[in-house]
Amino acid sequence: MEHDHPAPTGSSTVDILALVLRLALLLSTAFLAGGGLLRPLVGDLTRAQKFTLYGLGGLSALLAVVSEFAVDINVVALAIHVVLAVAVPILLRWPRAGRWASLALLVLVVLETSLGGSGVEFALDSVFVAGAAVWFGFTLHGPVPTSSIRPGPLALTLGGLLVLAGAARFGLSGVGFDRRLYTTLFGFAVLAVVVLPLVVSGFAAVLRGRAYRFGAAGVALGFLAWSALGAIPAPPPLPVPGVPLLADAPGFPVLVSPQRPGHNVVHLPPSAGDDLSAGVRGGIITKAVARPGAEGTWADVDLPPGRSDLEIHRGDATTVVEVDAGSAPGPSITEADAPECASAALGGLVAGRSDVLTACPSDTLTPEDSGALVKLVEFLAGRKPSAITLAEDDSPRGVAAARLVRDTAARAGLAVRPDAGPDTALVVVSGWAAGYTAMTRAAELQRLEPTHQYGLYLAPWLLNGPIVNAVASASLPLRFDPREATAVGYAVAVGDRFGGESPTLGGFRTWLGADRSAGDVQIFAAAQVNAMPMYPTEPHATGMVMDRDYAGQWVPDGTIVPITSVLR
Repeated sequence: MEHDHPAPTGSSTVDILALVLRLALLLSTAFLAGGGLLRPLVGDLTRAQKFTLYGLGGLSALLAVVSEFAVDINVVALAIHVVLAVAVPILLRWPRAGRWASLALLVLVVLETSLGGSGVEFALDSVFVAGAAVWFGFTLHGPVPTSSIRPGPLALTLGGLLVLAGAARFGLSGVGFDRRLYTTLFGFAVLAVVVLPLVVSGFAAVLRGRAYRFGAAGVALGFLAWSALGAIPAPPPLPVPGVPLLADAPGFPVLVSPQRPGHNVVHLPPSAGDDLSAGVRGGIITKAVARPGAEGTWADVDLPPGRSDLEIHRGDATTVVEVDAGSAPGPSITEADAPECASAALGGLVAGRSDVLTACPSDTLTPEDSGALVKLVEFLAGRKPSAITLAEDDSPRGVAAARLVRDTAARAGLAVRPDAGPDTALVVVSGWAAGYTAMTRAAELQRLEPTHQYGLYLAPWLLNGPIVNAVASASLPLRFDPREATAVGYAVAVGDRFGGESPTLGGFRTWLGADRSAGDVQIFAAAQVNAMPMYPTEPHATGMVMDRDYAGQWVPDGTIVPITSVLR
């Protein structure tokens, strides 16, 4: 059976039963708190009023207990809620004591409504919930004229407070006036908290004291919508043409790059599994497969201009992700360089930026990388191998890097040749795909006979798990230490946001953005090392990390350390 999961609605993860219980609990409790809060203003209660308040108290307590079996609720908060819900009707004979119990219950409703929102959101919750509760209290007791309270002006004031709170909540919602406002459950709730208070305020302006009963339904519906906002996930931002799309499918993230008409790649992390495919709804569905030098799986998809639905198939389940390719052509990206380009864009998305993809790392050799390669060749010249075996590709960066290596080697009197030898050093300046092929070929040659005994060296942009782990050990000239806090912070961030994806240099640079600065060059060695291998059940020292796959690693199941001082 095929299941359709519309990922971008912002409501796919809502538990309907839990949401209904939450709304019924909060609404009944708000009515109860409002009734108890205004009890001192009323004389003798009618039998119907007493019955209503006792019924609300019992219903609120019962729903709180039932909610314990449906959702995870703090037991202490549950006990306090039940005690207060029962206390309010019991204290009807003692109005002043009942008011304090109602006030405490109202505070609890505010806390349950906010669900850990920010300070501004908590203040808005307090205003809206308190205003609605007072309205409910007048609905239960009727407008009670006193020397200090005039029901008509108060109804207009309460309506105005609800309008202001609704307008502020709309401003904080992040949906603006785009289509998410009328195509998602979250958007409908935001509309309700804006429109319904306006309608209620209109009743208050015309009907004055009689507005409480006529406007009760509007306030109640607005209160339900307000309470639902705390439980409904906000919809993701709308896709922007040219900005690679990072979306969430049920259970795994999805990266679409460059999100322009024509050829695009859909990237899925290793944690998403293997039985995956993707394609535009109604078009060709392409199986997601591994790419040389890249993690996870990748599917080639042709996007039409404008908005369309991208289907992600995992087994029998289907997830739909909305994409918007726009009409402008995207950058020219070769198939071999598409994974590295997408990985670089991912770094910016993880950092919260939405930059249009106009170029890829393979389009140019940066000054910091060219300087690192010059220092690498000069370092190798000092070790005096018989020659450098150079692995390159035809990308603009690869061509420029190969020319730079040859020119620097010529100045240092070091030969450069394409074939391997026993006393050569391998230098790889290609992209990911050719770099992975070069490393796997070198590993095979070294298993057969002595080859590249002066080492295997990679250009900085080839610091990527599948590439460095293709051999037992490889070295790279880097301008940063992958073990430092900033680099580890990026590695953790990208792993958390994209299903355990390993960090890459291109992603790290876009993640840093304007804060990026070039440090000094050191040669680092990446190796598959597992010192003192032990099973988790074996006795070991306290605090010893037994899991090699911990967060923040730049080399999965390995390590990377400096093997030279700063190269001058």
